[in-house]
Amino acid sequence: MRKKTITQTDPPAKFSTIAGVFIPDVLTILGVIMYLRLGWMVGNAGFAGAVAIILLAKTVTTCTGLSMASLTTNIKIGAGGAYSIISKSLGLEAGGSIGIPLYIAQTLSAALYIIGFTEGWLRIFPGHPPLIVSTLVCVTVLVISYISASFAIRIQYVIMGIIALSLLSVAFMPVASDADFILVGEFEDAGFWEIFAIFFPAVTGIMAGANMSGDLKDPRRSIPAGTLSAIGVTFLIYVTLAYLLAQRISLGELRGNQMAMMDHALWSPLVTAGILAATFSSALGSMVGAPRILQALSAEKSVPFNAIFSKKTANNEPRNATIFTAVIIEIAIVAGNLDTLASLLTMFFLITYGTLNSIVFAQQSMHIISFRPTFKIPRFVSLLGAVSCVGIMFLIDFFFSLVAGAVVIILYIHLARKGLESEWGDIRGGMLLVTAEQISRLAAKFPRHQISWKPDLLIPIDDTKVWGASLLLIRDITRPLGSIFAFTVKNHDVEETEKELKELLLPFNGQKVISASTVIEGESFLSGAKLVIQTLKSGTLRPNTLFLTFGEDEGNDPKIRQLVEIATRYRMGTILLRQHPRMAFGFQQKVNLWIRDKSPNWHLALLIALRLQLNWEGKLNLITVAPEEGEKTRLHHFLEHVNDRARLPFMSEFHVLVGEFHECLNTSPRADVNIFGMSNVVDLDMMRGVAESMNTSCLFIADSGGENAFA
Repeated sequence: MRKKTITQTDPPAKFSTIAGVFIPDVLTILGVIMYLRLGWMVGNAGFAGAVAIILLAKTVTTCTGLSMASLTTNIKIGAGGAYSIISKSLGLEAGGSIGIPLYIAQTLSAALYIIGFTEGWLRIFPGHPPLIVSTLVCVTVLVISYISASFAIRIQYVIMGIIALSLLSVAFMPVASDADFILVGEFEDAGFWEIFAIFFPAVTGIMAGANMSGDLKDPRRSIPAGTLSAIGVTFLIYVTLAYLLAQRISLGELRGNQMAMMDHALWSPLVTAGILAATFSSALGSMVGAPRILQALSAEKSVPFNAIFSKKTANNEPRNATIFTAVIIEIAIVAGNLDTLASLLTMFFLITYGTLNSIVFAQQSMHIISFRPTFKIPRFVSLLGAVSCVGIMFLIDFFFSLVAGAVVIILYIHLARKGLESEWGDIRGGMLLVTAEQISRLAAKFPRHQISWKPDLLIPIDDTKVWGASLLLIRDITRPLGSIFAFTVKNHDVEETEKELKELLLPFNGQKVISASTVIEGESFLSGAKLVIQTLKSGTLRPNTLFLTFGEDEGNDPKIRQLVEIATRYRMGTILLRQHPRMAFGFQQKVNLWIRDKSPNWHLALLIALRLQLNWEGKLNLITVAPEEGEKTRLHHFLEHVNDRARLPFMSEFHVLVGEFHECLNTSPRADVNIFGMSNVVDLDMMRGVAESMNTSCLFIADSGGENAFA
């Protein structure tokens, strides 16, 4: 048989659970912190204190590992591990805002491990320059990862064997003569949370396998199995090591000698080899994983220079991203030290872990049908993971936690403005919908109150072509935070009408006004309108005011009267607009509000007048009519009372006009719109006469009974 020739068209090699997840996770977890800081932690906290820190750290990573296992058995994740999971759950903006800090964390992890390697190397060769050693290690790791991930994975088998032998050497170390087993230490060098912050990166290697998601044969199976088994195995190793160190080495030496584990081992060269192997392999794992996050971010155009960093070789290697990552690692090596990097990494990893747990908790709480993971976990697990991450961040460093949160928010806003588009959907809309539904259910328990009134207009539209100018007034009536629901009734060209209706409402985008529209298929406009009002009446966010226009054509008068009657029956306010054919709404500066002291039907009119005055930043004239001169003083006091109770703006003016109502129309102050209360009898002819006398656009308004301008 001829051997198969491998060409560039062959698919790249894929890794199994052991090679692609378990070994990278274990080797990243059993790294520099275990060898160089675990003894110091035991020396300060004692055995019980050290176990408490290990348990707390492992609780966070176990919850996160379980959440990640649940997510990866529900969706097909791509390259980038946690970034891919977050992006496919919360969208590219959230993925990028978390993925960028995650990339930084993975990159700084490599710097942390290289610094740890250098400390171990200097124990053997104390005369070597630390920066030169670190740089050479960085270059070596770069070359290996640059060749291929397969080569890096094969090297890790050898490293795994060396670490196992070093741990056996520690397990058989003799008991020191001054050993003093103490359960709880005195935390002399640092407090509990400071020690936790330094130790936590020792358990964060669970992302090493997830970062290889694009290179796994079966990520849906491999990531849960490999991650959880790595968490369990390393937990046993850490607790056993803590016990051995507390039992066989004095706490004083553990605190003062970072190399105590090496000095007391049965054969110290094995531990030295273990330190070098573990730190080297962890650095290698981060060097392999971090560029893949950067490549995934670049592929979705979430970072600058994405065209360069998104490129891959024929065998799936992100070499441009790898070179850039190596440069960042070298900068971090020059600028940082081991403890500072460890504390910084803790924050970035906690943000990522908290987000992963929150995603699972949100999907579990939503009960959406698309969340069907084959690996199910109780809801309290994801909630515990999310709350623990946030709580621990603030306990470690309150100020830096706020800064880290602000950075994530700023990144999210920046990426949202870029308008990133993905080929997949996400759960953001579902989350918002569920939240809105819950709020709606809660709101339904509380009756609408006058104090929380806002204009929510229902607008029947017969002809979309004549509504352009009226929408300007509707916008100024409803913004901010008001809403409009427009509809029409058609028995033909429904799709075309829907398109016209949506285009008509486009000016409301970005105006802080919620707008929606629909087309009802039917023969009768009135029956369709009645159906809409009846359907919406029981909704929590139902419209509260019917908005209509009328012109010279008296043929529509019966339809308008019936619509007003229907609205009144269902306790909706009514606004009738008679728009001036030439003046429209003038300079949008002055509003005349006409009220009568004997009529209570002016509360909605006053609220609408206030909205216009505020949005126009103009002047409000409060006008009433006195049938005779003797009533003028009393009615002036009436207007003052209304002004005081309604808390009208200070630039409002009062006008008491003497004479018959129709005579006073011509002597009133000039305004861009005049607003009148409307009686129960809809006299459209009278309204046309008023509008003609005023020579302006006019609004005729009837209360629903649910408004109170004094509230």
